[in-house]
Amino acid sequence: MSSPLRATVPPEFVSVVAGEIANGVETAVESWMAQIDRALRDDRLTTLGRMHAVQEILARYKQLTGKRELTCRSQAPLSVLCRGEAS
Repeated sequence: MSSPLRATVPPEFVSVVAGEIANGVETAVESWMAQIDRALRDDRLTTLGRMHAVQEILARYKQLTGKRELTCRSQAPLSVLCRGEAS
């Protein structure tokens, strides 16, 4: 049997890649949060209209990511917003 291939990756490269991934995640989260913020602040909508707008944003997110359900982290204070999870 031959030994597995091993690659030496410079730590600087790993740091750059990790930073780019983190930046991409931050940008994506900010984009979705901005859409939700705009929907909630839209004075042209009623309260129910704002809720529907947020539901549409979530539905679009689920469609784009292929997710059916979203999981909730059980950390206070947001855990009270997650159904079925005790804080």
